[in-house]
Amino acid sequence: MSPFGIQLTRGFLPSDLEPEDYPKYEELERLGALEKDERGLLCLRSLYRVGRLWISQEGKGYVESEFEGDKDLLIEPKDLDDAKNGDEVVVKRIIARRGRPAAKVVLVTRPEALHLIGYTHRDESGNFAVLHIKTAQPIAAEMPGMDLKAFKLGTVLLIDALSSKVIEVLGHLGDPRVDERISLLLYERRDDTFPDDCVEQALKIPSQVLPQEIEGRVDLRNLPFCTIDPVTAKDFDDAIYLDLERHILYVAIADVSHYVPYFSPIDKEAKLRGFTTYLPHKAFPMLPRELSENICSLKPHVDRLAFVAKITLDPKTLRPIDEEFFEGVIHSKRRFNYDEIDAILEGKRTHFSETEQQILNWLLPLQKITQRLRKQRLKKGFDFRTDEVKLAIDPEHELKETTIETGTPAHSLIEECMLLANKAAAKRFQGDGDAIFRIHEAPEMGKIEELLEQLATVGIFVDLTEEADAGTVIRAIQREAASQGIEAEVDALIIQSLRRASYSPFNVGHFGLGFKKYSHFTSPIRRYSDLILHRLIKADLSRDQERHAYLLRNIEPLCVRVSELERNATKAEWDFRDRKFARWAQRHLGERFPAELIEIDPDDPTRGAKAILECEMQGIVVHLKAYDALLFERIEVEITEANIPQAIILGTQIKKLEKEVE
Repeated sequence: MSPFGIQLTRGFLPSDLEPEDYPKYEELERLGALEKDERGLLCLRSLYRVGRLWISQEGKGYVESEFEGDKDLLIEPKDLDDAKNGDEVVVKRIIARRGRPAAKVVLVTRPEALHLIGYTHRDESGNFAVLHIKTAQPIAAEMPGMDLKAFKLGTVLLIDALSSKVIEVLGHLGDPRVDERISLLLYERRDDTFPDDCVEQALKIPSQVLPQEIEGRVDLRNLPFCTIDPVTAKDFDDAIYLDLERHILYVAIADVSHYVPYFSPIDKEAKLRGFTTYLPHKAFPMLPRELSENICSLKPHVDRLAFVAKITLDPKTLRPIDEEFFEGVIHSKRRFNYDEIDAILEGKRTHFSETEQQILNWLLPLQKITQRLRKQRLKKGFDFRTDEVKLAIDPEHELKETTIETGTPAHSLIEECMLLANKAAAKRFQGDGDAIFRIHEAPEMGKIEELLEQLATVGIFVDLTEEADAGTVIRAIQREAASQGIEAEVDALIIQSLRRASYSPFNVGHFGLGFKKYSHFTSPIRRYSDLILHRLIKADLSRDQERHAYLLRNIEPLCVRVSELERNATKAEWDFRDRKFARWAQRHLGERFPAELIEIDPDDPTRGAKAILECEMQGIVVHLKAYDALLFERIEVEITEANIPQAIILGTQIKKLEKEVE
């Protein structure tokens, strides 16, 4: 359900609404569909319901029940009022024949899609059509004063989903530069252009910390903080320092909430973006770069405002014995990247400046502490071996090369510090709707059973007793996989069987990490969820009841919003990657490569499989319609088609290959 749909169900004040939802609220008021509850909040009257519309092939609509005890409502074709399949709608119950629960659509609260992306196409028979970029199905499109047939075949169009009118010509499928716009627009991700009012607000913010901003804050500028990030990072969310004598870890996080007030233009835009989108050649930030790469970024050698987690660890057990949050000011002494720290940890660098030595005096012991913390964490949580493929794009926007990014000691050091701060933030709240939690539910046992069926074909057998829980079974699977040397392949399948992590006001724990409570606190420059949490903690610390009440009144729709935005950001990043892979494959049609069969559809093996190529470009997956091999077997594959619009590579199995001997 959309954030507005949740507000209609749970209750809201008009001042809580997003600008785009206000006209819908006014229409519902005009219809008399709203009433005040005992809390003084507006919500739908009992005759009305909000839900997603499904339309059958016969043209009848259904709005599914969201709550136990409610029945699905039938919508006759005459009562659909131009609503389309997948739209979220408000319906009003009516009396139907034979007493079946029925209703009519009174308002579309959120269309299934605002925009469509199509491309001009002509089939083998010469028939012209505009096809959807993902499904290849014909879609309606018109451009007043222009015959679309006049466009070159493969022209990419942005189309209004409601009116079917062409909004913009995006480019041509033959030009790899169009991929960026397709991926962003396909998943409603914004580019790096911010509205004028956001830019104006950003430019008014001082480029350095002012003396009056430091008043009332804890001054930590004398402490030798440092940041550790990727080589290419431009925004530094977090800095760390360990007081070795007192065993106190300081995790200083960029104080974005100080610079981005509630309801300000930047805040509204950040809420729409939700996350920074990272493509290989460019980042599309959540905040204007004047903030994300400057005053909010914890750069070295300058004063920066921070929201600090101060965590005191028991020297023996490393369990937190005291956790405190406060507004502070820091002065980072050094900006490191992961490669530098790894080189130091490996003993490849032995000469240091005075400042570097001062930092290493506490950083090297901290690395030993984080090793112990990780070992403790993995007793309940999981370590999935997943290699992340990084793409490099050349000036012509073609795929240049790929590299595999694996976790290193430097990554692990920072990760464990951030996990401590995130856990500490989550522990401040009860988990009954009073905060934003990062949750990860345990997988359904049905999914685990399907996984075991697949793994049985490669000789991995795990007994599934009635007492066994998902965690126990997964650990047993990983042990068996390790004994066969196929940990990475099996972990990839395990991840597919897991639920997605998401945001929720109701805590259910984090299965993958093994934490009872967890949230996101450490990246407010690039995640709106963290900014929400900062505001909640600050409202709690300052006892600002008004702000606290507003945040909690809207916490569920906020969680829904950021969870959906996160999924879309991830999908856009994956879509862009697949488009570059498809273009690479187009240049290698007819070529043959060794490959490994990595996935077979467990429900219907006849639907095909996926194989990952062994070539100079890592991570390229080919879809096979037919195959004669078992899971994880090596085969030779010929690339037969590179579908650029749908970003899919098709291939044919040529033969089986002998297993490589290590």
